[in-house]
Amino acid sequence: MNPRIFKLKLQDNLKEKNEIFRKVYQYPEFPFEGIYKDYLGYGRKLAQYICDTSKLVNQAIQDKKDILFEGAQGTFLDIDFGTYPFVTSSSTISGGACIGTGVSPRVINKIIGIAKAYTTRVGEGPFPTEFSPSFSQFIRNKGKEFGATTGRPRRCGWFDSILVKEAVMLNGITELAIMKMDILDGLKTIKVCTGYKYKGKKFHGFPYDLEVLKNATCIYKEFPGWDIPLREIKQYKDLPRNAKNYLMNLQDMLGAKITLVSVGSSRDESIFI
Repeated sequence: MNPRIFKLKLQDNLKEKNEIFRKVYQYPEFPFEGIYKDYLGYGRKLAQYICDTSKLVNQAIQDKKDILFEGAQGTFLDIDFGTYPFVTSSSTISGGACIGTGVSPRVINKIIGIAKAYTTRVGEGPFPTEFSPSFSQFIRNKGKEFGATTGRPRRCGWFDSILVKEAVMLNGITELAIMKMDILDGLKTIKVCTGYKYKGKKFHGFPYDLEVLKNATCIYKEFPGWDIPLREIKQYKDLPRNAKNYLMNLQDMLGAKITLVSVGSSRDESIFI
């Protein structure tokens, strides 16, 4: 389209939207003219970026372009599959990408799950593998486990394979990235939860029962730790034997291939397997 014609159409569209905004404004306690002026400025700045994004993304798919969707929050904060009522108000599993973008599930060909080498949770809710307060504080400080926006401290615990295996299934995860392996440096023993026990019953699948999750004790498998700091290591073959053993056991438990390991917070501290 001719840039001049596009600009005129944009101005006409903005004028029409401005009149609509005047009609629907229903807050007499706030001064309209000031708010109107502010939002008119926002409209002018944003108008060129606003479009039917579902059409834009689907056209990109037809043009064989690569598209990456990044999900927000964890699987167990999902409105349907999370540990209700300690959940968010939206769909956080991989299917939420289709719901939010208007893209068909048929065109998604890879789903990468991201999990830490240990488990964290923000706020209230069941957390079977949670560390003792002193050890939790140690890992929290070492891993800088504080909310990026709020500074809220995260709760920390051992890796919960029951939880992550359920997430692998719910999301259809095709490969896994394990983050913050370096935070486990120097531990003599590392535990992984392989099941729950509650009132004499063992659970090796995720129980959608808040009472069980709140009061269960964990069945752990223990692995020897490593003394070599991981942050300087660039290739998988150079990782300590015990670190590789830990990763391969997680891979077997979860039924999903681990393709990336993070050993630090910088971009070049990611190891591709």
